[in-house]
Amino acid sequence: MALTRPSLSDLRTRAISDLQAALRLSGNLGAYLGALAYVVAGACHGLYGYIENIGGQMNPATAAGVFLDRWAGLWKVYRKLAAAAAGDVTLNGTAGTVVASGVLMQSGTGVMYRTTAGGTIASGGTLVVAAVATTTGTDSNRLGFETLQLVSPAAGVNSSAAVAAGGLTGGRDEETDDELRARLILRISNPPHGGNAADYELWALEVSGITRAWCVPRYNGDGSVRVYVGEANPTGTTLAGSALVADALAHIQSVKPVSYSDLSVIAPTINAQAHQIHLVPNTVDVQNAVIAELDALYTRDAAPEGKVYLSRINEAISIAAGESDHTLVSPTADPTAAAGEILTRGAVSFV
Repeated sequence: MALTRPSLSDLRTRAISDLQAALRLSGNLGAYLGALAYVVAGACHGLYGYIENIGGQMNPATAAGVFLDRWAGLWKVYRKLAAAAAGDVTLNGTAGTVVASGVLMQSGTGVMYRTTAGGTIASGGTLVVAAVATTTGTDSNRLGFETLQLVSPAAGVNSSAAVAAGGLTGGRDEETDDELRARLILRISNPPHGGNAADYELWALEVSGITRAWCVPRYNGDGSVRVYVGEANPTGTTLAGSALVADALAHIQSVKPVSYSDLSVIAPTINAQAHQIHLVPNTVDVQNAVIAELDALYTRDAAPEGKVYLSRINEAISIAAGESDHTLVSPTADPTAAAGEILTRGAVSFV
């Protein structure tokens, strides 16, 4: 039987009633006993809350925080840690100036970066050096050519630097409880089978930054396995960057059965689907709700070389908060990904 937590008001009523019964009082308890009833009710309400919280931690499907970490550890599933963005930056200044490592720079959003190497500014007035964010998280990622400001002036070095063309990448947030819980439930539901499709997907998802994975057995005949991988917020034309793909390949190679020698790990090419929707009411809040539901739909339903059904697209629009009515103008047929592609939500126009 599930625990029903009484409200604080109900507990106060019970405490007053119990005191009246115990002391054989029919009228008002008075200030002292009334206050005592309120104190007892408050203490009981806190205890009910503690029991309710502990009850949630007793099941891996509802556990959170450190309790979820402990449950996950029993199945050797561990929370993915946050990471700091890293890459190259270009310093500008007087040719011949020697620049030591450890130069501090700051982005327009206040994120700090530190160079991890030094060098001498070349004749062209530039020096490309490696840098890493001083804090972790996706906020530490920077696009190529973005301007950074030096925190402290240095002789012969300009006060502004630029992120190199490749950007500062690899910054990731710590895995959330929901993400860790999903991986744990997937692991419990799919115990190891010595290298079946579920095993390859679980191995890929163990890599920090990989949030989606699909395994295609015998992709190139017997003994071959292909694993498609993706990250939460891809910035290029594929669902995951090349560095993440390489990390996933290396990790799976280290744990897979030796009998499977033909292994390929790739990120599917993004096929962004444009949508045109006649929306009622056509307000900004409802538009944003529709876009959020479409994003969730493509994350749930899209798979490499798969399709997303129009009925599911219409359903996602219908359940958006505030939507009263809509007509899906386009697409007019079930979007289908070609070989090596995966569907994602593209531009959405509202009419």
